[in-house]
Amino acid sequence: MKRSLDAVDEGELVRRVARGDRRAFDELYRRTAPWLEVRLRRRCADPDVIADVLQETYLAVWRAAGSFTGDEVKGSAVGWLWTIAAHRLVDAFRRRARHEQMPSVTTAETVAPAAEDEVMAGRVGQELERALSELPPEAREVLRATVLDGFSIRETSLLLGVPENTVKSRVRRARIALREALS
Repeated sequence: MKRSLDAVDEGELVRRVARGDRRAFDELYRRTAPWLEVRLRRRCADPDVIADVLQETYLAVWRAAGSFTGDEVKGSAVGWLWTIAAHRLVDAFRRRARHEQMPSVTTAETVAPAAEDEVMAGRVGQELERALSELPPEAREVLRATVLDGFSIRETSLLLGVPENTVKSRVRRARIALREALS
């Protein structure tokens, strides 16, 4: 029976996972986890964060495999898997940033940042978050893929199922809109 899974592509494995096939899930993990770990390590040096993100990613795959469409417009199973992992990594970075922003007891040896610096950093972060939220969904998608996930224009094109020139123009318009909103 193992032989039958060797001949199956990742898209079919995800569809089988959606039907509750544990062996298909194990095979998908065997094929994709090493590659996924390498890609995550390029973006994060903390092995604990990488381990958590991998675990969260495959848990999400198990739970949401039914949402994978597997058509050429939406992208491949590997692209879908990477999108989940990249989002989980961003979530981990956000959790870490919130944790680091939590007030802690300062000792005589610790130098606290100037109040003005904290206010400006918070204001810039809020303005950027507001500006991003005002972008059209397509613009946020391409920025997430190209900037946060580190995809090339070609990879983003394949992931989102749009032509490369469309990705380029959306990135350009999004950057202009952000620049205007933040100036």
